[in-house]
Amino acid sequence: MAVANTTKTSWKLQEIVAHSSNVSCLALGKSSGRLLATGGEDCRVNIWAVSKPNCIMSLTGHNNPVSCVQFNNSEEQVVAGSQSGSLRVWDLEAAKILRTLMGHKANICSLDFHPFGEYLASGSMDTNIKLWDVRRKGCVFRYKGHTQAVRCLAFSPDGKWLASASDDSTIKLWDLTAGKMITEFTAHTGAVNIMQFHPNEYLLASGSSDRTIKLWDLEKFKMIGSSEGETGPVRCLAFNLDGCCLYSGAVDSLRVYGWEPDRCFDLVPVGWGKVADLAVCNHQLIGVSYNLTNVSSYVVDLMRVKKSGSVIQGMIQDDQPLPEPSLKGSTLRRNYDRPLTTCNRRSPSSEDEKDEKESSAEIRNPEDYKEIFQPKSSICRSILYFNLFIICSFCSNAVDVSPSLLKNPPVASSTPVLRVEPTVVATAPHPPQPVAIAKAKTQTSIIFSTRNEPIGLNVGDFLPPARNNRPSVLSDDEALAQIRKGHDTMCVMLTSRHKNLDTIRSVWGSGDVKTSLDSAVSMKDLSIVVDILNIINLKASLWKLDLCTSILPQIEELLQSKYESYVQTGCTSLKLILKRFWPLISDTLTAPPSVGVDITREERHQKCKACFKQLKNLSNVVKNKADKVGRHGSTFKELQLLMAPLDY
Repeated sequence: MAVANTTKTSWKLQEIVAHSSNVSCLALGKSSGRLLATGGEDCRVNIWAVSKPNCIMSLTGHNNPVSCVQFNNSEEQVVAGSQSGSLRVWDLEAAKILRTLMGHKANICSLDFHPFGEYLASGSMDTNIKLWDVRRKGCVFRYKGHTQAVRCLAFSPDGKWLASASDDSTIKLWDLTAGKMITEFTAHTGAVNIMQFHPNEYLLASGSSDRTIKLWDLEKFKMIGSSEGETGPVRCLAFNLDGCCLYSGAVDSLRVYGWEPDRCFDLVPVGWGKVADLAVCNHQLIGVSYNLTNVSSYVVDLMRVKKSGSVIQGMIQDDQPLPEPSLKGSTLRRNYDRPLTTCNRRSPSSEDEKDEKESSAEIRNPEDYKEIFQPKSSICRSILYFNLFIICSFCSNAVDVSPSLLKNPPVASSTPVLRVEPTVVATAPHPPQPVAIAKAKTQTSIIFSTRNEPIGLNVGDFLPPARNNRPSVLSDDEALAQIRKGHDTMCVMLTSRHKNLDTIRSVWGSGDVKTSLDSAVSMKDLSIVVDILNIINLKASLWKLDLCTSILPQIEELLQSKYESYVQTGCTSLKLILKRFWPLISDTLTAPPSVGVDITREERHQKCKACFKQLKNLSNVVKNKADKVGRHGSTFKELQLLMAPLDY
């Protein structure tokens, strides 16, 4: 296995023999960049950890060569289509098949999972597109209109549209709610092989066999850019995570494009041949290609790749620096609205059991399987998008209350945060005892954001009493009195939080994000800080260096919170800060002193110095939590890798 050379921009990671016969397709997990699925003419789907030489799991069930494979967003499931037109969906955590879907009459050419619901789209050489409900094992809609094979399918980030690209040189955009085509793009002159939605804005990129990459405005439904620099068919595209540029995997090279105006920022030689898929992870781009039975993986260090500045090819030919394009949530183009989502586990049916007998998941590397697919059934993996001014999240999130909000404050304890617990009317063999409305929690266990039962309720209290005990029955008035005990306190707390959010909203309306965040911090209420961060995290362009100095101390508290939702928000914010600002902080602190007086530079230097000190403190917290198992452990491990440069 090759080792990354710190002086190189790209290098070969490894080459593996993936199947006993020729490899026919592959796909990277886009969320983590850690997983690889390969399909072969041996009718198997093999699952790999990128950078590890041994197969984790081998999935069987298809009777014909596998022609297309794809992970879902959370990388819990994988779907594979065969040359016969059948689809099979596997649950990777449970290591078993979920569904077998039949209906296409020819090769499956394209697949994509809906970003939120349990839906799946498939495209085939029979020119049809089918939308499947994975839970009900059925096709819920068929889209017709292409005249040749459907080579690529992509759901929009908000889950409302489906884009399809075909060998007939067209791109069609479908409205999933209305069940009809919205528009058609016909500017390509060759087969369209690949499409990618911009992560934030109403923008679509497409690559074709006509050797061009085109960008489409999805508000005005018109082309806004076209590159002419490709030397062969375009088969791989990937936007940078913040949407600032577009990567194109060409033969033995990577190109970095900008738009409005069209330009190529960089051309990086990579020996990957005809690259088949790309994924961006931890400031690195992973590319994979296959030839016969072998699969090769390559890494490009994106820290050494130009994403803005002077161009090497395009409409602008001089060497003058270009301003970074205002793409990350700019006011020029609309952003996607992502809905609230929930996770629902599907109960197995008799048909599932039949599929399981016909298919199998052979775990070949138990250690890697346990590490990557640690069961997480108690944790919802979907990202919850919060609205700043909606308080309904109290139902599932922890509610913090300051002692000053209580009418009768309890005795001060060493624990600064109190949790309001619901009271319970219990039928017990002894007289009911007074129930504490608010009590300090001394436990440090994580309180999940999604729970199967309310905190504070004991199921045993609702079971019939033992026969040899005389039950004590409460009157209706006594029962209502117990239920109401916590009501006044909760109303006070909710009223206070609503007032705080109104204060933040008034400041937010002026467009001053920094002052809004400082106001939230000054309220000494982490729940308000979490609400603000959940909004800012959705729009990367709102992050500035000034925000980092204010929020990093708060992130330290969030990472050590017992509430899962707080930890998730803290991890997301820290990841964004590291990805966007670490290069600036590092370059500023290592740069030689300037000649003369430069007040702006001095101010930036002081901010970077403060951020560096706070990040060093956070790195110790992250290291201590990186040994945990499951989802949180893997998140902290990723943060630990991002924070590794702090130790040098």
